[in-house]
Amino acid sequence: MGREIMRFGRVSVQKLTAIIVGVTILVIAAGGTIRIYDAGESCPDWPTCFGTWGFDISEEEQREWFDENPSEIDSRGSSHTYTTFEIFTEWIHRLLAGAILGPLVILNWFIIRKDEELTNEVKLASLISVLLIGWQGFLGYVTVRLDNLHWSVALHLASALLFLMSLIWIWLATVRDKEQIPKWIEFDPILAKRWTNRIVLLSVGTFLTLFLGVFVSTTPGANQGCGVSGFPGSWPLCNDSIYQKVVDFEAQSQILHRLLVSIVGTILAITCYIIWKENKEGEYGTLLCKWIWISSTLYLINIGLGGLYVLSAKLENFEIVYFELLSLIHLMLASLVFVMITSILMTIKVITLYEKNHVVNDTIAQ
Repeated sequence: MGREIMRFGRVSVQKLTAIIVGVTILVIAAGGTIRIYDAGESCPDWPTCFGTWGFDISEEEQREWFDENPSEIDSRGSSHTYTTFEIFTEWIHRLLAGAILGPLVILNWFIIRKDEELTNEVKLASLISVLLIGWQGFLGYVTVRLDNLHWSVALHLASALLFLMSLIWIWLATVRDKEQIPKWIEFDPILAKRWTNRIVLLSVGTFLTLFLGVFVSTTPGANQGCGVSGFPGSWPLCNDSIYQKVVDFEAQSQILHRLLVSIVGTILAITCYIIWKENKEGEYGTLLCKWIWISSTLYLINIGLGGLYVLSAKLENFEIVYFELLSLIHLMLASLVFVMITSILMTIKVITLYEKNHVVNDTIAQ
């Protein structure tokens, strides 16, 4: 039986980890959908939903439940009810995270522990993924209890991305240990070593812009921080001005978000130019350059999507509304850029420079 488990582990750790990565992306997308439909409080209790395990809860049943649980009434009052679809988005998010993702992470951890071909690094990464999925569950509870307070939602997403990176760490270390490294991540060690610190800076920058962007989107009124006058007054300008002094962090968080996005975008543009110049001189391999170029291009495209979202503002029934689907795409693309840049960094650390160190040590030993 033990050998069968080990054989299963040797064959499937990479594939199972890849499946878990896919499920995690679905969970993040479901969370983004909840946000754009403003359905984060559609299941006011946790882990149940209106005291049940289902999602088909009528408006009358919702009102009855609020009457019995007045402390659970959300920010819009007991008279506000949710559609079945809105409740379903929160329900499926919890189902994917709790009933599918959690057990898969624990299974992966168990298999990795039994696989003698894998180094302690993989086992450490797997343990961290288990701890992070537990932390995510706790943050989900906190988010519900705090009625989706802006910082709790931003922290929840940030933690989800860190969990995703722990899975990518597992996958990278596993393909390295099993000597199954795909060609599309075989970076030139000379260029990788030279660019490591710069990529760290880009990873941190994209993470901070993403975190602040979620903070903006979940703070009431923050999306209107630069006005709704349209092009160019509200974007790319801010209230018809190039610069505006920040006196209220929450209300003007969009201004800070734009400033940080501009700084990171400028660094990416300069980075692309420098590596293009180095590549033109024929000093190094082109694979790492292409990954950074692709990430930078997506980042610049996402700046445009953010602008389109701001410009989509219009007045309906005396309320300012936006084309929220753009917000979801903006969020997912920002997450993708962060994941790509951080994955480049992890590949350098886990595979490229690891292999280089091994070659040097083998040469010394001989």
